[in-house]
Amino acid sequence: MALHAFRAFAYEHNPGRCSNAYRRPMPSAVVEVRREYTPEQECAILEMVHACIVQAFRVSPTHRNVTLTVHRPHRFLGRLDCPAPEYLTNISIYVLPGRSIDAKRRLFRLLVEGLAQFGVPAPCVLIRLHELPAANFGVRGGVPLSDVELGYPVDV
Repeated sequence: MALHAFRAFAYEHNPGRCSNAYRRPMPSAVVEVRREYTPEQECAILEMVHACIVQAFRVSPTHRNVTLTVHRPHRFLGRLDCPAPEYLTNISIYVLPGRSIDAKRRLFRLLVEGLAQFGVPAPCVLIRLHELPAANFGVRGGVPLSDVELGYPVDV
């Protein structure tokens, strides 16, 4: 998916700004970067990561929880084979178990392709997928996710 498609997605679902307007559970993602981006680029990165999760795992686009942390370079050591260390990017995604290896491969490919739109070389990307039991997520005011009807499948 091209960057303009991610931006169109972002505008359609949240015109003019990043927001945390949606409340349903979905995979949570934390994006860590080693350089500063403009606020518009930061929102576009967050929307891109969310769109990749939606596409790869077939979850509703209204289910989202993605955060961005910008580290000072001296606080972020990364891979020595990254050709542009200022573009080191780590993405941690917390999900329920059940996604197929094909869905995970699709997610990894989409994320690397999406980050390339921001100049991030593929060797500078680390993606960690953390599969946690539903009982290990507290949602909707502290209710174990295992007690909540998700409304979407996790076995894709």
